[in-house]
Amino acid sequence: MPAITHRQPIVSAARDSAPVVIGVDEAGRGPLAGPVVAAAVVLGQAAPEGIGDSKAITAPRRAALDLQIRETCHWAVAVVDPGEIDRLNIFMATMEAMTRCVTRLCEELGGPPCEVLVDGNLTPERRCEGWRWRARAVVGGDGIEPAIGAASIVAKEWRDRLMVEAAREHPHYGWERNKGYGTREHVAALRTHGPTKMHRQSFAPVAQATLL
Repeated sequence: MPAITHRQPIVSAARDSAPVVIGVDEAGRGPLAGPVVAAAVVLGQAAPEGIGDSKAITAPRRAALDLQIRETCHWAVAVVDPGEIDRLNIFMATMEAMTRCVTRLCEELGGPPCEVLVDGNLTPERRCEGWRWRARAVVGGDGIEPAIGAASIVAKEWRDRLMVEAAREHPHYGWERNKGYGTREHVAALRTHGPTKMHRQSFAPVAQATLL
């Protein structure tokens, strides 16, 4: 079952004073192992400064921003596991994760947003049955729109923590370092030890290792 989590913020977005805009981003489309994670964020009045593309922020700074965002903003996270990725394909699994986290966030907010901003060039609109909000795709949005940038930070940090935890159970693959991506270390371990339940069986390097 996909995990969906949310925590009520200390400082909430003011629905009465400004339009509610949700930023959405994902982490983990490319790895060979682990889930894809999507986050949805409505910036609070006390949201931290320095929010941007999670990939362009140093790890210590990103970790600090993640904590500050989750303490001061409305947010929700959805996790789609490898089995569902194999069933849906990675694109649709990403769209589904986005739909689930926005659904949960709207439930917590008590109403729909005026707009959902999604990083990239495609949105779940007309692709996922549960999506029912006006959406706008923003290419490079994690570096342009603060709400998307906040979502990118929360999603990446959430997924990284999951992969570090999974590495304790499966220590051969170096997930605490590569977070499931197909590094030389990871691919070599796949050939030696074979895939785990955390691997995406539909991804070519994993399928090839299964045959070996």
